[in-house]
Amino acid sequence: MSTTTQAAHESMYEAVLARLNAAAQIINLPESVTEVLRHPQKEVKVSLPIVMDNGKIQVFDGYRVVHSTHLGPSKGGIRYAMDVNEDEVRALAAWMTFKCAVADLPYGGAKGGIKCNPRQMSEGELERLSRAYAKAMKDVFGVNKDIPAPDMGTSGREMAWILDEFNKVTGEDSPGVITGKPVGLGGSLGREAATGRGVMVNALQAMAKLNIHPKSATAVVQGFGNVGSHAARLLAEQGIKIIAISDASGGYYDEKGIDIQDALNYTAKNNKSLEGYSKATKITNEELLTLKCDVLVPAALQNVISEDIAQKVNCKIIIEGANGPTYPEADPILNSKGIIVVPDILANSGGVTVSYFEWVQNKMGYYWSEEEVNQKHDEKMKTAFEKVWQNAQKYKISMRIAAYITALEKIQLGIKMKGHF
Repeated sequence: MSTTTQAAHESMYEAVLARLNAAAQIINLPESVTEVLRHPQKEVKVSLPIVMDNGKIQVFDGYRVVHSTHLGPSKGGIRYAMDVNEDEVRALAAWMTFKCAVADLPYGGAKGGIKCNPRQMSEGELERLSRAYAKAMKDVFGVNKDIPAPDMGTSGREMAWILDEFNKVTGEDSPGVITGKPVGLGGSLGREAATGRGVMVNALQAMAKLNIHPKSATAVVQGFGNVGSHAARLLAEQGIKIIAISDASGGYYDEKGIDIQDALNYTAKNNKSLEGYSKATKITNEELLTLKCDVLVPAALQNVISEDIAQKVNCKIIIEGANGPTYPEADPILNSKGIIVVPDILANSGGVTVSYFEWVQNKMGYYWSEEEVNQKHDEKMKTAFEKVWQNAQKYKISMRIAAYITALEKIQLGIKMKGHF
């Protein structure tokens, strides 16, 4: 990728706006609506001083961006990572706005994060940091205002700490203010695997459009964290042969297919890492992304499919399990090659869909079985896919821009019905 192109999209938020503008132009969205959506409603940055285990105080930067509440309370995860910054959180918040609208959920979009390296912190340090963040955001969060969830570097454990601290400082008992909680604290069955499950459902829907039978299909999954590992497992359960997987340690390839359950058992005993996995050939990340396969699932980080990689990609379908894995400049190349790209705001919306179900269950105090949750999830995903597919056919455009159009049609209605500012 050229340095000029990289410079042009160093800002993730600019990449979001480029796609928003493209979709808005196609449907002649009123400039007033587009202008509103270009600007997040609220941005909060806080400094979090924490006493570390060595007795020293370290100050961490914390963020929360509420992009939109036009369709309901804002919804979005909290990530702990060293690359967390205002621009990234702003972009992820906007994506959540579109993601919730595509999935037809009564939510707007938000995102939060703390700039830290959770792998280098003790459990006690992480708990103190999580509680400090909850305390700092007590006026932002709310069961009918802004509802966080886990994201990169966080899990149900951190959500439990944040929920407990929020309830302490507000005097409330609101399990629905946080989703992605442990099941014993009001979490929903099926939530942990939900994003990966959404990837699987979208893959099957796209394969059906191309008449690709699962039992004769191959897939490559980049990333073996929460999303990638569940996606790989669920795709394999459908009979799809997973020929390559990867994590931070590198890629692992076997043309005869990788036993995903065996790989999961290995990571469970190896500090959640594939490092040293000997039942597949070690390959580079670029080799993995350009392997010949039917379905490619980038389920790790943003900006992994550049123009150069797009030229070499050798698949029929891309299902974006990660947020923003494809550079905008790569889209025309993928489109020209006839590759169907099921975009992130559709492909990985399974997580927020089951987060919505968790919120609903918390509000009514009645909980569904995992089978019920999965059934409702699959119905939502199939309906969303079909709406986006129909818009892609109607306007003769990519699934990505069709997904933005699907979202904008719904958000525009919400803004118009609420009247003028």
